Amino acid sequence: MALLQIAEPGQSSTPHEHRIAIGIDLGTTHSLVATVLSGKARVLHDEQDRVLLPSIVHYSSRGTEYGDAAKPFITTDPKNTIVSVKRFMGRSRTDIKFQHPYTLVGDDHQMPAFETAQGRKTPVEISADLLKQLKERAENSLKNPVNGAVITVPAYFDEAQRQATRDAAQLAGLNVLRLLNEPTAAAVAYGLDQDTSLASDRNYVIYDLGGGTFDVSILRLSQGVFEVLATGGHTALGGDDLDRLIVKWAKKQLKLKTLDDAEYAHFMISARKAKEALSDHETVELKVLNHHLSLSRAVFEEIIKVALDKTISICKRVLRDAKLQLDDIQNVVLVGGSTRSYAVQQAVQEVFNQLPLCTINPDEVVAIGASITANQLIGNGQDGSLLLDVTPLSLGLETMGGLVERLISRNTAIPVARRQEFTTYQDGQSAMLIHVVQGERDLVEHCRSLGRFVLKGIPPMTAGQARIEVTFQVDADGLLSVAARETTSGVHAQIDIKPSYGLSDDDTQRLLLEGYQFAEEDKNLRHLQETRVEASRELEALNQALKADAALLSTTQFEALNQAKSRLEQILEQADIASLEVAIEQLKIHSDAFAALRMNQHIDHALKGTKLDDWSNSN
Repeated sequence: MALLQIAEPGQSSTPHEHRIAIGIDLGTTHSLVATVLSGKARVLHDEQDRVLLPSIVHYSSRGTEYGDAAKPFITTDPKNTIVSVKRFMGRSRTDIKFQHPYTLVGDDHQMPAFETAQGRKTPVEISADLLKQLKERAENSLKNPVNGAVITVPAYFDEAQRQATRDAAQLAGLNVLRLLNEPTAAAVAYGLDQDTSLASDRNYVIYDLGGGTFDVSILRLSQGVFEVLATGGHTALGGDDLDRLIVKWAKKQLKLKTLDDAEYAHFMISARKAKEALSDHETVELKVLNHHLSLSRAVFEEIIKVALDKTISICKRVLRDAKLQLDDIQNVVLVGGSTRSYAVQQAVQEVFNQLPLCTINPDEVVAIGASITANQLIGNGQDGSLLLDVTPLSLGLETMGGLVERLISRNTAIPVARRQEFTTYQDGQSAMLIHVVQGERDLVEHCRSLGRFVLKGIPPMTAGQARIEVTFQVDADGLLSVAARETTSGVHAQIDIKPSYGLSDDDTQRLLLEGYQFAEEDKNLRHLQETRVEASRELEALNQALKADAALLSTTQFEALNQAKSRLEQILEQADIASLEVAIEQLKIHSDAFAALRMNQHIDHALKGTKLDDWSNSN
């Protein structure tokens, strides 16, 4: 009898064929690619044995240069040499407030394009060019085509920034298996080296200070399962910003007010070199153009203190979110080239009271973790470990009174789907606007709007009878889709949330910090708005009842009811919840009496002409 070769889901149907999957760290200042060979993750080199690809692209009329080949043009042709394009991904022109030499074109509220010698280039196109280089490096090194890739993104990338990254990968011809948060990738790289047979759970802090972004995540490793307990970060805080702080200090020391684009590029390069040199030396010389400055570790620490304080503040907040104490943290993992800095390592050590882990090269650890995950998703992995990621911000929709009904809370494990029923507010309502928002506040005006769509064709019914089922679904990449369905008729509408620009730095901080700062105020405002909505419903119902049955009331009763109704209408928009509740109770006394009269009338009509024998026969 012949034997049948059975392939597991996701595995190759060809016996013994190893499918090629790669992990890509698409970084702000450097990018790299890794894969798993013979059960071991390793980074891939180019022809010159270089691991890091500088995230730089130079566009000229003669052609395009990438990485190290594009570096010299930073100072000679800055307008056509795109550096740190990741900081422009999924962000609008109005969000970009840092100094740069580029000519940006496009609407203020759209992701901009760069005006180059080769025409307009969007951040998505430039990122795609970098991804193509990494894909070619992998295929040249492995002598095989790539079947799939896991690409890492900062944990605090929002929907627009994640979608822009996926679009860039598709443009580069990559099959994206998953977008993976950078801190989570680092946990995979370190966690698989730990003893998962330990009876107790282990909690890790992943402190990721890269070239342009900062992320911190707290993950729990329990019997091979990685669970993200909480995450936080800043989409525009990284090594580039430390360099800018050094440049700002240097300008002040040299009493320079402005720098042109070429001079600024020289200053940035010198600042980066000095920062890196301070990891091994107490004092370094900052050489820029014709100027020489001495920079010590102590001065450097003072210069960057404002940035480090921000990272430490975020760390403490994430620790609170995870409901953990410092003693609950077993290890702190450093990720990103900026963590090589002595000042950064010292700051992290002081806040967590322990030496941080740095046994894997911090430049390579994210790519290594991504390659391990890619190897599992493509069907090659045998260890069976599981990865659970989380949503960085709460997701919900607008209800009557401008209130937010949260369907998915922040730090919920993904992929996730949540379903909730809603109903109509007015009689005969045949359509409903679904407004999707993101944030931690209770009022829509304090949150960020993600998108709107209309569910049409709802059968006309009395208010409150329709059943609208709304489903929020977040996939493994953190991308959101929302669907609405009227259950009796089956009419359906949905939207994939793809906003045209990402959250600004201020908005990211505001959405989180205000959630804590105004928690009590929001609670009171929500109570006020809910009371207003309920009062409006009562008034609407009462007006309909009066149109039909006002004749049931005596003149005295009608005047008393109308006076109570007018009183409630007058104070409905006031912010005094106590007065509003008193007015509702006063109206309720008269409206309940009116309701009793109406009920008696309907009972009289129902019993009119009924004989006693009819009742006795019914038994």
